[in-house]
Amino acid sequence: MSRPMKPLTPIALGPLRVTPICLGTMTFGEQVGEADAHAILDRAVERGVTFLDTAEMYPVPPSAATAGATETFMGRWLRQRPGMRQRVTLATKVAGPARDMPWLRPGKGMTAADIIASCEGSLRRLQTEVIDLYQIHWPERHAPRFGQMYYDPAQESAQTPILEQLQALQKLVQAGKVRAIGLSNETPYGVHEFVRLAEAHGLPRPVSVQNPYCLTSRAYDNGLDETCHRLGVGLLAYSPLAFGLLTGKYDATGFGVPQAPAGRMNGERAKSQRWGRPQAFEAARRYNRLARENGLTPTQMALAFCYRSWRVASTIIGVTSLAQLDEDLDAWSVTLPPDLLQAIDAIRLEMRDPAS
Repeated sequence: MSRPMKPLTPIALGPLRVTPICLGTMTFGEQVGEADAHAILDRAVERGVTFLDTAEMYPVPPSAATAGATETFMGRWLRQRPGMRQRVTLATKVAGPARDMPWLRPGKGMTAADIIASCEGSLRRLQTEVIDLYQIHWPERHAPRFGQMYYDPAQESAQTPILEQLQALQKLVQAGKVRAIGLSNETPYGVHEFVRLAEAHGLPRPVSVQNPYCLTSRAYDNGLDETCHRLGVGLLAYSPLAFGLLTGKYDATGFGVPQAPAGRMNGERAKSQRWGRPQAFEAARRYNRLARENGLTPTQMALAFCYRSWRVASTIIGVTSLAQLDEDLDAWSVTLPPDLLQAIDAIRLEMRDPAS
């Protein structure tokens, strides 16, 4: 059943109009079965969320057995609902270099031919003729990402120059298979270089960058925010709840232990991720306590922080149930007062960005 909420007025993202909340789907096919995934998609659209994000490698954690399942679920959902494709803005991603996922493609790079072949595969699975926003999931070159802290030139292994990547994307745009392009897990250098080369050579200009952004991971604020603001590139903020740590559900038990609540942070794998660092957990507990002291749930404060930030074009929420979806969407009506934002910044000054 629909619940009243403040309108999700679409905003401009290049040639696209997208809702300021986007439904991320990487849980579909692993934590969420197809019937439940379709129910979540239906509820999201019913409540005004028409911006949907996926990727060729989803679901997560990735495996050869499930790769592409998320797009397949979404393709069947679109096919079974006449007219739905015209109502939604569909975003997906081409995976960067394989990162121990040989089932995605042969070799360890991301060539121009790989980009085109990946797009064709996504179009088939999504059962659509055009992808509204086609993103490079992570840089083809070596760059700090997924919790890496430092750039190391000794690790450089790039095979496909940025210009060549843009030229491949231009072919997809010219063929009518892609409407706009975006980046993900990028650095200030990467965003600026893609924009510079696109403008110099008359190629598609990236309209967005999809990077982590939440209370425990604000590296975006250390320069990439200025880059994107001045270049007109919108931030699609992912993991606004820090893989569940900013919901408060792990506060009492910790994570990676048998008694922890169900979720992505209750296994051994979680301990090796940026979200599972002890410092990230302690920072999350501080923010969660601050939320409760101010009459909010941790989820409300964490999401409102992203929803109302001038830096964020659209916040990507990921859920495993209708209840979680409704909770996340209800938080759209929350506005954080200035003194609470100052208290949030005070914690960041002390604890920095432990999940970046």
